[in-house]
Amino acid sequence: MFGIPGTPPVTLTPRAVAQIARLMARDNAHGLKIGVKKGGCAGMEYTMEFAAEAGPMDEVVEQDGARVMIAPMAQMFLFGTQIDYETSLLESGFKFNNPNVAEACGCGESIKFKDMPGEGQAGA
Repeated sequence: MFGIPGTPPVTLTPRAVAQIARLMARDNAHGLKIGVKKGGCAGMEYTMEFAAEAGPMDEVVEQDGARVMIAPMAQMFLFGTQIDYETSLLESGFKFNNPNVAEACGCGESIKFKDMPGEGQAGA
């Protein structure tokens, strides 16, 4: 929907691919659906959930057995994002390296986008 033909809207690091494929197999899911919604101290939050199927307007990215579906209203916010999976002694989780983010809160759970159009939920 939003993007450059032939260019995936998001890229996945090998660690993210491995974790998404592992989660899909464990939960027998079609893929991981990503969106953004209003919330958090910076204004917006990423959402992630297992999906049984892709929606008709979802942008689907498949890489080495991993499948990510991007909710329609989140596509413009996520274009150009690299999704990684990081593990440390204290925490493990997906990290979004998103060039569209203008600010993030101190805990890293919420973001504010550059020139954010309108208010409200943007997919999930």
